[in-house]
Amino acid sequence: MPSLSDKLKSLGVKVGASEIQPKAAGKTRPPLEELLGGRWISTRRGEAFVVEQVFSTEYRHGVVPIHMTTPLDTLAAWARDERLSSLELSQFAFLDTETSGLSGGTGTYAFMVGVGRFVAVANGEMEFHLSIFFMQDPAEEPALLEALADFLAPCASLVTFNGKAFDAPLLRTRYALNSIPCPFDGFSHIDLLPLARRLWRDRLPSRALKYLEEHIMSAPRTSEEVPGYEIPWLYFDFLRTGDAAPLKGVFYHNAMDVVAMAGLLNLTAQMLSDPHGSELEHGLDVIALARLFEDLNRWEDAALLYERGLKTVLPEADFGRAIQRLSALQRRRGDLSTAVRLWEQAAAEGHIFAHVELAKYYEHSRRDPAAALEWTLAAVQHVENAELPPYIRKHWLDELERRLARLQAKIGKSA
Repeated sequence: MPSLSDKLKSLGVKVGASEIQPKAAGKTRPPLEELLGGRWISTRRGEAFVVEQVFSTEYRHGVVPIHMTTPLDTLAAWARDERLSSLELSQFAFLDTETSGLSGGTGTYAFMVGVGRFVAVANGEMEFHLSIFFMQDPAEEPALLEALADFLAPCASLVTFNGKAFDAPLLRTRYALNSIPCPFDGFSHIDLLPLARRLWRDRLPSRALKYLEEHIMSAPRTSEEVPGYEIPWLYFDFLRTGDAAPLKGVFYHNAMDVVAMAGLLNLTAQMLSDPHGSELEHGLDVIALARLFEDLNRWEDAALLYERGLKTVLPEADFGRAIQRLSALQRRRGDLSTAVRLWEQAAAEGHIFAHVELAKYYEHSRRDPAAALEWTLAAVQHVENAELPPYIRKHWLDELERRLARLQAKIGKSA
């Protein structure tokens, strides 16, 4: 795979100080400090450029505060990392990279790394300090990595969005290639993308961070935003021309990604910590939360959330799946009367599975094959009247025909 240097050379970009030609008269451009509002900091491997912002305790990303006061016990259970429940807020680092490509590997550079953490100030409040480290030349990579390591020194956990699959492995590779110890080895790691998929995949067409900002946090981005797919080429153009003005949108994009992760962690932590008190407006969100608690073996919480979600207006298919999961959950809990009530409710809505479950109930629990036969015949009628794909129709009819034959034999024997 071609390295970044090879890509740049193919575009006519000169890499390294030895190949930089003197700028023509009248072509000088404002320095990065003036154009982007950053500064140069000294590291063990040279100087690194950083742009910094501070967000107060009161800052909200859209409608969501980024300052988190919620315990992380349930989120730690979901992430299967109990260390998260004992960490201080100041020990979490929110990290996002902008890279020279999306393929990863040794030929991909992280030319920009945005990272934020909470810092206690004099009055005891916590400010969110955001630093965006940027390399104006690939030769500055060791300094950028050292500066990032210094920023992460007080931290013990990473928070990313798809970072387990992309950002963290990429940075580990860059640290290894530069013979610098990786500063986040041994950290806890919360990747918010899998959690977002669990909570919103049934309701939202996209779980991209920008989409969640707009539709979950009510924080649409401004006209400064640039699409992610353009970012590598904007960096290549900067290396070729030296014009940093188009990179302002890249800095904005990176900053919003980092701040959005802080808001999203706070929001999801609240949902998981207090699921019954959370002000969820959409039934599908409640059902998704119920499934998550069911998977955590928090069956009482899951049952209450399923019942709450079923009181809302749900698409027919989602209603059926929710009833099915709740009835199965109640049966596992030994609450058969509630399961029967739920099956009867679903059967009244025309759901085939509920007819089958009631047939099983009357056949095996109530020892009433006649009632079981009635529910089975009703199920057959629903299958024949429903517009089902052929394979689903065959599945139901095969099962129901076997059940009919068995029930008719039982009734005949009894007679």
